[in-house]
Order: sequence, then structure tokens, then C-alpha cells
Amino acid sequence: MRLLIVEDEVKTGDYLKQGLSEAGFMVSLVRNGLDGHHLAMTETFDLILLDVMLPDISGWRIVKALRDANNSTPILFLSARDSVEDRVKGLELGADDYLIKPFAFSEVLARVRTLLRRGDASVDMGQLEVADLQLDNRKRKVIRAGRRIALSNQEFNLLELLMRRVGEVLPRSLIASEVWDMNFDSDTNVIDVAIRRLRMKIDDDFPNKLIHTVRGMGYKLEADDVE
Repeated sequence: MRLLIVEDEVKTGDYLKQGLSEAGFMVSLVRNGLDGHHLAMTETFDLILLDVMLPDISGWRIVKALRDANNSTPILFLSARDSVEDRVKGLELGADDYLIKPFAFSEVLARVRTLLRRGDASVDMGQLEVADLQLDNRKRKVIRAGRRIALSNQEFNLLELLMRRVGEVLPRSLIASEVWDMNFDSDTNVIDVAIRRLRMKIDDDFPNKLIHTVRGMGYKLEADDVE
């Protein structure tokens, strides 16, 4: 998952970037509103953490500009402005949540995960297809080359993550966060075991392998790849 942090307070920005990176997210950090607006409009993010009071343009203006441009990326406002009026204004402009400074990182992480799950729920209807592999999220059904494949709930969620991020190398920490909603413990092999079991069902009986190991980095799902 890609996150964008727009925060001019150096300590706060660095603190958030470090914590969210360690939680398995890919994080971009900018220190002013113009750069934040430019990145949000030109690149794809799963969530934006946005300060209200920025040195050039306010977070209010950024949210309005994004929503006016039909950019629906979830936005979490971070602000020391704690009045009810400010919170209402942020939500009415199109933000998805509003968190008052100072805050505990555990609450930021919980809000981020909640917003991401909410965003997934809004787009999870429908089908995904990579090569001869099809995933139907509505019916929780997986078919490869016309053959129905039975998966456990976690195997299904793991495959869905890989298919939604097709071609991307996903580190174990990100997989742990997205599928198991936990921090990654480097001493456990739960991710590797889960990938191995999924491969047995998805790849073992088919000549074209879709799930690939990127040594030292993680895993990816991609058609016509050679390891």
C-alpha cells in the first residue's frame, strides 16, 4: 500500500514516515502543500495523510482541489485545530477522517488501516483476472484454466492482494499487515508457508507459474515471468 504524507513539521513527518514504513507501507513524505498536491494528482496512492496548516497552501484547499478533480483517494486530516467547526469543515470538504494533534502513533495506524479496509470494501466488488487465473470477489471463487480452485479465507485474501498488485514486489511485512493485520516478525515463516500452500493450489498443476519469489525482497504475482 502506498501512502502520501503531507506534513511541514519535520519531527512529526519523520516520525510518521518511520512508523508507517516499519508497519509495512510504502511511504512518500513531502513538506509543503504544493508538492503534496502535485504528487496526489500525478501519482497513485492508497491513502493521503494531510496536515491542515501548511506553509504555502492549506490542507483545506488541497482536499477541495482533489475532490473537484474527481480524485477519490482516502484522506486523513492531521491537525492541531481541534474545534468542532474545523472537524466538520474538513469532513464536508471531502476528507474521510480527522485526527487531532498531538496523537499516539497507535491511533494513526489504526485509523490508516480502517480507512484502507473501507476503501478496499468499496472496490472489492467484481472480478480480477491475470492470464488464465480469475478471482470473483462477490462469489469468493477462484478459477484457473477453467478449473475451480478451493482456497481457505486467508489464502483467498492473499491471492486477492497479489492479483490487485500484479507485477509489484510485495515485502513480507506488507503482506502480514494486509492479510493478517499484524506487524511482521522476522523470526516467523508464516508468510513463506502461506505462499507455499497457495502455490501448490495455484501453480503446481499448471505450466505457466504466476507466483514468483524475488530473493531478499518478497513475492509478486505476474504472468510470463522467468525466475
